[in-house]
Amino acid sequence: MKAVKTRTKDGTGAVRSVRAVRTAGGLSFRVDVRALVVIVVLAAVAAGAGIVLIGSGDYAMTPGEVVSTLFGHGTFQQEFIVTDLRLPRVLVGLLVGAALGVGGAVFQTISRNPLGSPDVLGFGQGATVGALTVIVLFEGGAAAVAGGAVVGGLVTGIVVYLLAWKRGMHGYRLVLVGIGSAAMLTAVAQYLITKANLVDATRAVVWMTGSLDGRDWAQVWPLLAVCGLLIPLVLGHGRALRVMEMGDDAAYALGVRVERTRLVLIGCAVMLVAVATAAAGPITFVSLSAPQLARRLTRSPGPNLAPAALMGAALLLVADWIAMDAFGDRQLPVGVVTGVLGGCYLLWLLVSERRAGRI
Repeated sequence: MKAVKTRTKDGTGAVRSVRAVRTAGGLSFRVDVRALVVIVVLAAVAAGAGIVLIGSGDYAMTPGEVVSTLFGHGTFQQEFIVTDLRLPRVLVGLLVGAALGVGGAVFQTISRNPLGSPDVLGFGQGATVGALTVIVLFEGGAAAVAGGAVVGGLVTGIVVYLLAWKRGMHGYRLVLVGIGSAAMLTAVAQYLITKANLVDATRAVVWMTGSLDGRDWAQVWPLLAVCGLLIPLVLGHGRALRVMEMGDDAAYALGVRVERTRLVLIGCAVMLVAVATAAAGPITFVSLSAPQLARRLTRSPGPNLAPAALMGAALLLVADWIAMDAFGDRQLPVGVVTGVLGGCYLLWLLVSERRAGRI
């Protein structure tokens, strides 16, 4: 294996170090050193946040005790607290954050708009309406609510795609249709709450806040199966997605089946967002901010799918730790923290995009 170091410039004119690796069998690929470092750092941050989060709570544990327990060297009490109570919550947070990060990166790349995230396009609201329909009209249990959220997200994705289609998919048309759909679905969700009795309304509002409280292995395994199948599928389309950023004509000229690729990626992204919403409720702004923050760290063109996934996981776990420990005895749902932080980020993004003349 041979590595050749080259230096290229990104869109801002900054010099980036890229290594071209050639194997003995003739296979060659490029490695962006900065992006690789960012991926390693974000993975370490997510793992560290998970360890700290497992050790937080009424029964506090040091990071060393958490790691020792995870490797099977803890006491019976520690193993019960870590394995049965806290580890599933952290795993759900990691998977939900990664799913939202990848979904946001796909939609922002396809729409070629930093505001083109599932939060803005209405897919999260569609999952919310599906879950509320099950809660209010059918008084379903936890599994039925999760199923309703998935169905609602998928139906919304199909409707938005069909409404935005007109001899191809244009990014601004997708965003405009998505914003309109989000507004209507929000109104439907509010109407459903007004029709519910007090118990169902309280349950619906709690679910709509977005939280990792009480998550167990029943939420981990379906989420792990979906993410384990769809995230590698999306990563496998990373090159095609990067080419599609240059426009449909350029992508067609380079041999990309644009509509087929776009349909597959949108379907995967909608499913990831719907399943994440079903597992933890509509946690806002992670899918909006994670891809943009990852891109600013890597300074690399393209969707930055792997950094976006790790950024989403790290953001959600850090936000959950803040929600648990930053307000004393009052623990907040993680959706409240991501909403506050994401709102500040959205204002900053709008100001920076306006100064750059892009909006």
